Amino acid sequence: MNILYTIGDSLYINITNKCPCSCSFCIRKEMDGLKGSGSLWLDRDPSVSEVVDELKKQELNSYKEVVFCGYGEPLVRIHEVVEVARYIKSISNVKVRINTTGISDLIHKENNTARLLVGCIDAVSISLNAPTADEYLKVTRPKFGAEAFYAMIKFSKYVKENIGDVAFSVVNVISDEQIERCKSLADEMGIPLRVREKEE
Repeated sequence: MNILYTIGDSLYINITNKCPCSCSFCIRKEMDGLKGSGSLWLDRDPSVSEVVDELKKQELNSYKEVVFCGYGEPLVRIHEVVEVARYIKSISNVKVRINTTGISDLIHKENNTARLLVGCIDAVSISLNAPTADEYLKVTRPKFGAEAFYAMIKFSKYVKENIGDVAFSVVNVISDEQIERCKSLADEMGIPLRVREKEE
């Protein structure tokens, strides 16, 4: 199982393949992995101790950042993410980031799961994907329906206020006009927006 992989000077943690969304641009339908990662399909979710054992083999301070991002939504395993992140913080000064859909409240049927990330996650990148709930449904296709868009916005506001280093992302599979409206929404919320190229 490839629990860890590197892209450039960042170390990535592939902690689950589970995801509540079926994004129209998701590379999981077409590729086993990316950029020399090897296959990112897991036999099963790795335990915290398995992740920690792999991290022990790395010189964490040699990386620009450690990122929770693999072939699934990391916050499906929010408690394990927090435990691993705390371990990383206990032995290094490396920046810890998470890439997420931002809908962990719905995943865990709990209010304000973002609070769990404070103090152990330094930065959060959130998949905005579209400027309105209806458009988000078409692109992201979450199992929770339109409620997911509003949960993601709420999560983003909390992260901005309590973690600070937050960014939205969209993939350039939507129209230029939709991207412009995403920028307007992001500006309104005071959150920077990154437009990503679809992985090929």
